[in-house]
Amino acid sequence: METAADGLSHLKIRVRAVPDKGAANAAVLKLLAKSLGVSKSALELISGHTARIKAVRVTGLASDEVGARLVDRPA
Repeated sequence: METAADGLSHLKIRVRAVPDKGAANAAVLKLLAKSLGVSKSALELISGHTARIKAVRVTGLASDEVGARLVDRPA
């Protein structure tokens, strides 16, 4: 995770899916679900549907648990 100039933490994710008809967004959510050990239905893209920077809501995990599950993940 990286901290931007605005003080917010960001996670860089790279997927191979093209940003066409939501394919890249679906790939990001699938990767996050797998990394966090939650179902895809526990994730909701709340902003950034057509932007590079996205906000995702995770249901069922506290924010510190989300961070803990993402720490020390392979790049």
